Amino acid sequence: MASEKTMRAVLQHRFGGPEVLTMGEVKRPAPLPTEVLVRVYAGGVNPVDWKTRSGTGMADVLGEPPFILGWDVAGVVEEVGYGVTTVAPGDRVYGMPWFPRAAGAYAEYVTAPARQFAHMPRNATFAQAAGVPLAALTAWQALVDTARIEPGQRVLITAAAGGVGHLAVQFAKHLGAHVIAVAGPRNQEWVAGLGADEVIDYTAKPFDEQIADVDVAVDLVGDNIPVLRTVRRGGLLLPVPSGIDAAAAEAAKTFGVRVAPFLVEPDGAALTTIAGLIDRGEVAIEIARVLPLDQVTEAHREGEEGHTRGKIVLSVRDEQA
Repeated sequence: MASEKTMRAVLQHRFGGPEVLTMGEVKRPAPLPTEVLVRVYAGGVNPVDWKTRSGTGMADVLGEPPFILGWDVAGVVEEVGYGVTTVAPGDRVYGMPWFPRAAGAYAEYVTAPARQFAHMPRNATFAQAAGVPLAALTAWQALVDTARIEPGQRVLITAAAGGVGHLAVQFAKHLGAHVIAVAGPRNQEWVAGLGADEVIDYTAKPFDEQIADVDVAVDLVGDNIPVLRTVRRGGLLLPVPSGIDAAAAEAAKTFGVRVAPFLVEPDGAALTTIAGLIDRGEVAIEIARVLPLDQVTEAHREGEEGHTRGKIVLSVRDEQA
Protein backbone atom coordinates (compact mmCIF):
# COMPACT_ATOMS: atom_id res chain seq x y z
CA MET A 1 0.00 0.00 0.00
CA ALA A 2 1.41 3.38 -1.05
CA SER A 3 1.90 6.09 1.58
CA GLU A 4 0.65 9.68 1.38
CA LYS A 5 3.93 10.62 -0.30
CA THR A 6 4.07 7.74 -2.76
CA MET A 7 1.73 5.96 -5.18
CA ARG A 8 1.38 2.74 -7.11
CA ALA A 9 2.20 2.95 -10.80
CA VAL A 10 3.00 0.78 -13.81
CA LEU A 11 6.70 1.18 -14.50
CA GLN A 12 8.64 0.48 -17.68
CA HIS A 13 12.43 0.20 -17.52
CA ARG A 14 13.12 -1.01 -21.06
CA PHE A 15 11.41 -1.31 -24.44
CA GLY A 16 9.83 -4.63 -25.32
CA GLY A 17 6.69 -6.73 -25.06
CA PRO A 18 3.94 -6.45 -22.43
CA GLU A 19 6.14 -8.27 -19.93
CA VAL A 20 8.31 -5.14 -19.49
CA LEU A 21 5.42 -3.46 -17.62
CA THR A 22 5.72 -3.97 -13.87
CA MET A 23 3.95 -2.61 -10.80
CA GLY A 24 6.00 -0.38 -8.53
CA GLU A 25 5.88 2.55 -6.13
CA VAL A 26 7.00 6.08 -6.99
CA LYS A 27 6.79 9.57 -5.52
CA ARG A 28 3.35 11.15 -5.74
CA PRO A 29 3.41 14.31 -7.91
CA ALA A 30 2.36 17.75 -6.64
CA PRO A 31 0.58 20.39 -8.74
CA LEU A 32 2.35 23.55 -9.85
CA PRO A 33 0.46 26.84 -10.30
CA THR A 34 -2.40 26.38 -12.86
CA GLU A 35 -2.14 22.59 -12.44
CA VAL A 36 -4.35 20.05 -10.70
CA LEU A 37 -3.61 16.81 -8.88
CA VAL A 38 -6.11 14.17 -9.97
CA ARG A 39 -6.79 10.97 -8.02
CA VAL A 40 -7.05 8.50 -10.89
CA TYR A 41 -9.91 6.00 -10.84
CA ALA A 42 -9.50 4.60 -14.36
CA GLY A 43 -7.26 4.97 -17.39
CA GLY A 44 -7.78 4.09 -21.03
CA VAL A 45 -5.47 1.83 -23.03
CA ASN A 46 -4.67 3.03 -26.56
CA PRO A 47 -2.60 1.75 -29.51
CA VAL A 48 -0.07 4.53 -28.91
CA ASP A 49 0.55 2.98 -25.48
CA TRP A 50 1.72 -0.40 -26.74
CA LYS A 51 3.54 1.15 -29.69
CA THR A 52 5.47 3.40 -27.30
CA ARG A 53 6.12 0.47 -24.95
CA SER A 54 7.72 -1.44 -27.83
CA GLY A 55 9.94 1.49 -28.88
CA THR A 56 7.86 3.19 -31.60
CA GLY A 57 4.78 5.42 -31.08
CA MET A 58 5.82 8.34 -28.86
CA ALA A 59 9.10 6.71 -27.79
CA ASP A 60 11.07 9.46 -29.55
CA VAL A 61 9.21 12.06 -27.48
CA LEU A 62 9.42 10.23 -24.15
CA GLY A 63 13.02 9.14 -24.67
CA GLU A 64 14.60 6.09 -23.10
CA PRO A 65 12.84 4.36 -20.19
CA PRO A 66 12.17 4.46 -17.32
CA PHE A 67 8.78 6.13 -17.69
CA ILE A 68 5.11 5.60 -16.89
CA LEU A 69 2.81 5.03 -19.85
CA GLY A 70 -0.76 6.18 -20.38
CA TRP A 71 -2.61 9.34 -21.37
CA ASP A 72 -6.33 8.69 -20.74
CA VAL A 73 -7.43 9.74 -17.25
CA ALA A 74 -10.72 9.75 -15.36
CA GLY A 75 -10.75 10.65 -11.69
CA VAL A 76 -11.39 13.21 -8.97
CA VAL A 77 -9.57 16.48 -8.40
CA GLU A 78 -7.56 16.05 -5.20
CA GLU A 79 -5.76 19.39 -5.09
CA VAL A 80 -5.48 22.52 -7.22
CA GLY A 81 -2.49 24.75 -7.75
CA TYR A 82 -2.51 28.53 -7.50
CA GLY A 83 -4.64 30.24 -10.13
CA VAL A 84 -6.92 27.31 -11.05
CA THR A 85 -10.53 28.45 -11.55
CA THR A 86 -12.06 25.87 -13.92
CA VAL A 87 -12.24 22.93 -11.49
CA ALA A 88 -12.22 22.42 -7.74
CA PRO A 89 -11.31 19.62 -5.32
CA GLY A 90 -13.93 16.88 -5.46
CA ASP A 91 -14.84 17.46 -9.13
CA ARG A 92 -15.07 14.37 -11.35
CA VAL A 93 -12.88 15.08 -14.38
CA TYR A 94 -11.47 13.37 -17.43
CA GLY A 95 -8.73 14.29 -19.87
CA MET A 96 -5.75 13.40 -22.04
CA PRO A 97 -3.05 15.49 -20.37
CA TRP A 98 0.36 16.40 -21.77
CA PHE A 99 0.12 14.36 -25.01
CA PRO A 100 2.50 13.59 -26.69
CA ARG A 101 4.73 14.19 -23.66
CA ALA A 102 4.48 11.75 -20.77
CA ALA A 103 1.34 11.99 -18.66
CA GLY A 104 1.98 8.93 -16.49
CA ALA A 105 -1.69 7.91 -16.46
CA TYR A 106 -1.01 4.28 -15.45
CA ALA A 107 -0.78 5.45 -11.86
CA GLU A 108 -2.85 6.42 -8.82
CA TYR A 109 -2.30 10.18 -9.31
CA VAL A 110 -1.42 12.55 -12.13
CA THR A 111 -0.76 16.28 -12.35
CA ALA A 112 -1.41 18.43 -15.41
CA PRO A 113 -2.67 21.87 -16.46
CA ALA A 114 -6.25 22.29 -15.28
CA ARG A 115 -7.50 23.29 -18.71
CA GLN A 116 -6.42 19.97 -20.18
CA PHE A 117 -9.24 18.39 -18.15
CA ALA A 118 -13.02 18.73 -18.33
CA HIS A 119 -15.90 17.69 -16.14
CA MET A 120 -16.87 14.08 -16.88
CA PRO A 121 -20.18 13.24 -18.55
CA ARG A 122 -22.68 13.34 -15.70
CA ASN A 123 -23.96 9.76 -15.95
CA ALA A 124 -20.71 8.07 -16.99
CA THR A 125 -18.77 5.75 -14.73
CA PHE A 126 -15.06 6.39 -14.31
CA ALA A 127 -14.35 3.39 -16.55
CA GLN A 128 -16.60 4.76 -19.29
CA ALA A 129 -15.12 8.24 -19.03
CA ALA A 130 -11.57 6.86 -19.15
CA GLY A 131 -12.32 5.31 -22.53
CA VAL A 132 -13.16 8.66 -24.08
CA PRO A 133 -10.40 11.32 -24.12
CA LEU A 134 -7.70 10.21 -26.56
CA ALA A 135 -10.06 8.37 -28.91
CA ALA A 136 -12.74 11.06 -28.86
CA LEU A 137 -10.33 13.97 -29.23
CA THR A 138 -8.64 12.20 -32.15
CA ALA A 139 -11.97 11.76 -33.92
CA TRP A 140 -13.28 15.22 -33.01
CA GLN A 141 -10.17 17.17 -33.98
CA ALA A 142 -9.82 15.21 -37.23
CA LEU A 143 -13.43 15.72 -38.33
CA VAL A 144 -14.29 19.11 -36.83
CA ASP A 145 -11.04 21.08 -36.65
CA THR A 146 -9.08 19.60 -39.57
CA ALA A 147 -11.60 18.30 -42.14
CA ARG A 148 -14.34 20.78 -41.12
CA ILE A 149 -17.01 18.29 -42.14
CA GLU A 150 -20.15 19.77 -43.68
CA PRO A 151 -23.62 18.21 -43.92
CA GLY A 152 -23.99 15.84 -46.85
CA GLN A 153 -20.30 15.11 -47.33
CA ARG A 154 -19.34 11.49 -47.89
CA VAL A 155 -17.01 10.47 -45.05
CA LEU A 156 -15.15 7.15 -44.96
CA ILE A 157 -13.96 5.74 -41.63
CA THR A 158 -11.78 2.61 -41.52
CA ALA A 159 -11.50 0.43 -38.39
CA ALA A 160 -14.95 1.76 -37.52
CA ALA A 161 -15.49 -0.62 -34.59
CA GLY A 162 -12.32 0.44 -32.78
CA GLY A 163 -11.78 3.01 -30.06
CA VAL A 164 -11.40 6.02 -32.37
CA GLY A 165 -13.54 4.56 -35.14
CA HIS A 166 -16.77 4.02 -33.22
CA LEU A 167 -16.64 7.61 -31.95
CA ALA A 168 -15.71 8.99 -35.37
CA VAL A 169 -18.79 7.31 -36.87
CA GLN A 170 -21.01 9.01 -34.30
CA PHE A 171 -19.35 12.42 -34.59
CA ALA A 172 -19.53 12.36 -38.40
CA LYS A 173 -23.21 11.48 -38.22
CA HIS A 174 -23.76 14.27 -35.68
CA LEU A 175 -22.16 16.67 -38.18
CA GLY A 176 -24.61 15.59 -40.88
CA ALA A 177 -22.24 13.54 -43.02
CA HIS A 178 -23.10 10.48 -45.10
CA VAL A 179 -21.01 7.99 -43.13
CA ILE A 180 -19.34 5.00 -44.80
CA ALA A 181 -17.80 2.67 -42.22
CA VAL A 182 -15.39 -0.21 -42.78
CA ALA A 183 -15.71 -3.09 -40.29
CA GLY A 184 -15.52 -6.85 -40.02
CA PRO A 185 -18.52 -9.22 -40.24
CA ARG A 186 -19.23 -9.47 -36.49
CA ASN A 187 -19.40 -5.68 -36.12
CA GLN A 188 -21.53 -4.80 -39.17
CA GLU A 189 -24.86 -4.51 -37.41
CA TRP A 190 -23.40 -2.75 -34.38
CA VAL A 191 -21.60 -0.10 -36.45
CA ALA A 192 -24.77 0.51 -38.46
CA GLY A 193 -26.54 1.08 -35.15
CA LEU A 194 -24.04 3.81 -34.32
CA GLY A 195 -25.30 5.77 -37.32
CA ALA A 196 -23.26 4.57 -40.31
CA ASP A 197 -25.23 4.94 -43.55
CA GLU A 198 -23.16 2.22 -45.24
CA VAL A 199 -21.08 -0.49 -43.60
CA ILE A 200 -18.46 -2.16 -45.78
CA ASP A 201 -17.20 -5.66 -44.99
CA TYR A 202 -13.48 -5.57 -45.72
CA THR A 203 -13.31 -9.38 -45.57
CA ALA A 204 -15.71 -9.81 -48.52
CA LYS A 205 -13.41 -8.09 -51.00
CA PRO A 206 -11.00 -5.13 -50.87
CA PHE A 207 -12.90 -2.12 -49.57
CA ASP A 208 -11.45 0.16 -52.28
CA GLU A 209 -13.39 -1.96 -54.79
CA GLN A 210 -16.62 -1.27 -52.90
CA ILE A 211 -16.36 2.49 -52.29
CA ALA A 212 -15.73 5.54 -54.49
CA ASP A 213 -16.11 9.33 -54.57
CA VAL A 214 -15.47 9.93 -50.88
CA ASP A 215 -15.02 13.55 -49.80
CA VAL A 216 -13.07 12.82 -46.61
CA ALA A 217 -11.36 9.57 -45.60
CA VAL A 218 -10.22 8.95 -42.04
CA ASP A 219 -7.62 6.19 -42.24
CA LEU A 220 -7.32 4.59 -38.80
CA VAL A 221 -5.37 1.54 -39.98
CA GLY A 222 -2.46 2.91 -42.03
CA ASP A 223 -3.74 1.46 -45.33
CA ASN A 224 -2.98 4.71 -47.13
CA ILE A 225 -3.00 3.71 -50.80
CA PRO A 226 -6.22 1.62 -50.76
CA VAL A 227 -7.92 4.45 -48.85
CA LEU A 228 -6.60 6.99 -51.36
CA ARG A 229 -8.31 5.10 -54.17
CA THR A 230 -11.69 5.73 -52.56
CA VAL A 231 -11.28 9.51 -52.35
CA ARG A 232 -12.51 11.81 -55.12
CA ARG A 233 -10.10 14.20 -56.82
CA GLY A 234 -9.84 17.23 -54.55
CA GLY A 235 -10.94 15.21 -51.52
CA LEU A 236 -9.08 14.86 -48.25
CA LEU A 237 -7.20 11.99 -46.59
CA LEU A 238 -6.52 12.07 -42.85
CA PRO A 239 -3.85 9.41 -42.11
CA VAL A 240 -4.27 9.16 -38.35
CA PRO A 241 -2.12 6.33 -36.92
CA SER A 242 1.34 7.10 -38.28
CA GLY A 243 1.13 9.67 -41.04
CA ILE A 244 1.84 8.84 -44.66
CA ASP A 245 4.89 7.31 -46.33
CA ALA A 246 6.65 8.59 -49.44
CA ALA A 247 4.92 6.16 -51.81
CA ALA A 248 1.48 7.09 -50.54
CA ALA A 249 2.32 10.81 -50.65
CA GLU A 250 3.31 10.45 -54.30
CA ALA A 251 0.13 8.47 -55.02
CA ALA A 252 -1.93 11.22 -53.40
CA LYS A 253 -0.45 13.74 -55.85
CA THR A 254 -1.28 11.44 -58.75
CA PHE A 255 -4.87 10.98 -57.52
CA GLY A 256 -5.28 14.69 -56.80
CA VAL A 257 -6.08 14.01 -53.13
CA ARG A 258 -5.14 16.42 -50.36
CA VAL A 259 -3.43 14.91 -47.30
CA ALA A 260 -3.48 16.35 -43.78
CA PRO A 261 -1.14 14.45 -41.42
CA PHE A 262 -2.70 14.67 -38.00
CA LEU A 263 -1.81 14.26 -34.34
CA VAL A 264 -4.24 14.72 -31.46
CA GLU A 265 -3.70 17.45 -28.83
CA PRO A 266 -5.03 17.94 -25.28
CA ASP A 267 -8.25 19.95 -25.41
CA GLY A 268 -10.41 20.41 -22.32
CA ALA A 269 -12.88 22.64 -24.18
CA ALA A 270 -13.59 19.95 -26.78
CA LEU A 271 -14.01 17.36 -24.03
CA THR A 272 -16.66 19.60 -22.48
CA THR A 273 -18.54 19.62 -25.79
CA ILE A 274 -18.14 15.85 -26.13
CA ALA A 275 -19.42 15.32 -22.57
CA GLY A 276 -22.55 17.24 -23.57
CA LEU A 277 -23.12 14.94 -26.55
CA ILE A 278 -22.74 11.91 -24.29
CA ASP A 279 -25.09 13.37 -21.67
CA ARG A 280 -27.74 14.02 -24.33
CA GLY A 281 -27.51 10.46 -25.58
CA GLU A 282 -26.16 11.50 -28.99
CA VAL A 283 -22.89 9.62 -28.50
CA ALA A 284 -22.39 6.23 -26.83
CA ILE A 285 -19.17 4.91 -25.29
CA GLU A 286 -18.22 1.30 -25.95
CA ILE A 287 -15.97 -0.33 -23.35
CA ALA A 288 -14.67 -3.72 -24.43
CA ARG A 289 -13.20 -4.75 -21.09
CA VAL A 290 -12.16 -3.32 -17.73
CA LEU A 291 -9.09 -4.83 -16.07
CA PRO A 292 -7.37 -3.91 -12.80
CA LEU A 293 -4.19 -1.88 -13.07
CA ASP A 294 -2.01 -4.82 -12.08
CA GLN A 295 -3.29 -6.74 -15.14
CA VAL A 296 -1.88 -4.14 -17.53
CA THR A 297 0.16 -6.77 -19.41
CA GLU A 298 -3.02 -8.64 -20.31
CA ALA A 299 -4.65 -5.38 -21.39
CA HIS A 300 -1.76 -4.70 -23.77
CA ARG A 301 -1.75 -8.23 -25.16
CA GLU A 302 -5.48 -8.12 -25.83
CA GLY A 303 -5.30 -4.66 -27.41
CA GLU A 304 -2.44 -5.62 -29.71
CA GLU A 305 -4.48 -8.46 -31.15
CA GLY A 306 -6.43 -5.75 -32.96
CA HIS A 307 -9.95 -7.13 -32.72
CA THR A 308 -11.29 -5.10 -29.82
CA ARG A 309 -14.69 -3.43 -30.11
CA GLY A 310 -14.41 -0.04 -28.43
CA LYS A 311 -11.86 0.52 -25.66
CA ILE A 312 -9.96 -1.45 -23.03
CA VAL A 313 -9.78 0.34 -19.68
CA LEU A 314 -7.64 -0.11 -16.57
CA SER A 315 -9.35 0.27 -13.20
CA VAL A 316 -6.95 2.00 -10.82
CA ARG A 317 -9.21 2.04 -7.75
CA ASP A 318 -12.76 1.04 -6.87
CA GLU A 319 -15.45 3.38 -8.19
CA GLN A 320 -16.71 3.91 -4.63
CA ALA A 321 -13.30 4.55 -3.06
